[in-house]
Amino acid sequence: MSKYDTELQDFPNIFSLKGKVVVVTGGSRGLGLHAASGFLQAGASKVYITSRKADACEAAVKALNALPNLAPGAKAISVPADSAKFEGVEHLVREVAKTTDHVDILFANAGATWGEEFDTHPDSAFGKVMDLNVKSVFNTIRLFAPMLQKNASILDPSRVIITASVAGIGIGSLGKNATFGYSASKAAAIHLAKNLAVELGPRHILVNAIAPGFFPSKMASGLIGLSGGMEAAAARNPNKRLGKPEDIAGLVVFLSSRASSHINGAVVTVDGGEVWSRGGMNSGLEDKPKL
Repeated sequence: MSKYDTELQDFPNIFSLKGKVVVVTGGSRGLGLHAASGFLQAGASKVYITSRKADACEAAVKALNALPNLAPGAKAISVPADSAKFEGVEHLVREVAKTTDHVDILFANAGATWGEEFDTHPDSAFGKVMDLNVKSVFNTIRLFAPMLQKNASILDPSRVIITASVAGIGIGSLGKNATFGYSASKAAAIHLAKNLAVELGPRHILVNAIAPGFFPSKMASGLIGLSGGMEAAAARNPNKRLGKPEDIAGLVVFLSSRASSHINGAVVTVDGGEVWSRGGMNSGLEDKPKL
């Protein structure tokens, strides 16, 4: 037995994000806001919150900065930007660069969905969803890459986390509320994460994806309602509940910390195991009205 098998290691602050600089797209509500809360409470020094609406960013930043257990000097910063447009991503990068010369963690979370049956599914909706959920994610990562590389090293790599979805893993139509563009876009986001992991790993940037299931949020509330409400959705889950804020916060903190410094190209489902239990995504939703 070698010394590597028997030598115990000291792991101080293995989940700490002390001093880290974070950018969260789609950070003004829902999963992005939960993640931002986790980043700050794990010790991040700056968390930039961006979404299309300036008032939503300001409200989110106000709530985050009022958290009681932040490190001295830690703060959330509002940077409104429309990530769906390339010019919006360029604006975001320029604004962030005014107050930091590097970024340690990029949580690419901005996204949109659309539900409609196959025969009338509009081209404009499909294109909008693909543009925001895939193309803008790629553009955001590409334009932030120089700042992500700035302080990155083998021992302390920078991180990119892409929000995908179990919709990009499970198969099945939702009938009159089918999310063809959303499901395809999230499958593409997963594949993008795997390719970027290989591309950016040598630059000391680790890229992983998360695949959430149902969390009570503005985006998911319509489908949760159509499936019988929160209690019914929870009952179908092997874990017998829906996602909670700390489920997302804990996962993104882990994927950003020392504890995950050899995880690259992974896709982590955070849905209580539901996607593996339902044999498709259309159970009980085929004949429900459109979102």
